[in-house]
Amino acid sequence: MLEGMNRRNFLQIGLTAGAAAMLPHTLRAQTAPASASAAQPHASAADTPVKTTKLYENVYLLQGQGGNMALQTGPEGNILIDASFAPAVPRILEAIGSVSKDAPFALINTHWHGDHTGGNEGMHTAGYTIIAHQNTRERLSTPQTMKIFHSTTPASPAGAWPTVTFEDALNIWRNADALNLVHLAPAHTDTDIYIYFHKANVLHVGDIWFNGMYPFIDEGTGGSIGGMIRAAEKALTVADKDTKIIPGHGPLGTKAEYQRFRDMLSKVRDKVAALKASGASEQETIAKKPTAEFEATMAKGFMNADTFTGIVYRTL
Repeated sequence: MLEGMNRRNFLQIGLTAGAAAMLPHTLRAQTAPASASAAQPHASAADTPVKTTKLYENVYLLQGQGGNMALQTGPEGNILIDASFAPAVPRILEAIGSVSKDAPFALINTHWHGDHTGGNEGMHTAGYTIIAHQNTRERLSTPQTMKIFHSTTPASPAGAWPTVTFEDALNIWRNADALNLVHLAPAHTDTDIYIYFHKANVLHVGDIWFNGMYPFIDEGTGGSIGGMIRAAEKALTVADKDTKIIPGHGPLGTKAEYQRFRDMLSKVRDKVAALKASGASEQETIAKKPTAEFEATMAKGFMNADTFTGIVYRTL
């Protein structure tokens, strides 16, 4: 069962074990081929194995070239969270097949970025119904500008668009567990959600956590340093000391590790805010190295300290 709640309405969609065949045609997998343009930038994803790590009796962490994925298996249909890049789809299906012979059910997107949604069309063709926040559908169905990369991403093919969307929250009861999908106020983007598996005690937070590295905050689609901090605080209230937390990028983490990430964001935000309030320009603030105390532990990703500091400055 899916149950979504928002300010304007209460939506309940009952989806039983063979539900895909009973959905309207627009909710079923389409057979359009994967977009060639989406495949070109990350063609090597086709050759990158997807590693599976068992987190619970029927919940797995999947890691390949793109963002971290999660998989719930079971007789009521497999649920996949995120879909990496388009060329990775055969590898994702191979990884799923190595741990489950169950039918496809749903693909949930944590947000709109291509390293998490590039495989949407291919997974849709494979039988997965795509579920996401309504802003993700809006972003994927129209061209998007990535300000920091000075590039415009064309609209994704229609087969990649979510066909079940929600505003504030959506609950799914499937395979003997309850999944909470909860929208976060603009943080990494304006499309972010977390997914919490109650019985498995697994929390996928998408790109509101880059574990062990400075985060990319997409200021062009609503992201901000304050939003990242608030999102982390909200997600942390769901977790306990035993919760397995899946970040968008980096290794599986714990609540204590995620708390340290949140504290890093807060400390950098406060230092940059003080410099900005004193009249320092963006470049002058960067030169002051407000991230210096975190270099040893956070300078491991594609986002360097100076670029991250600039984003913090601009999104205060």
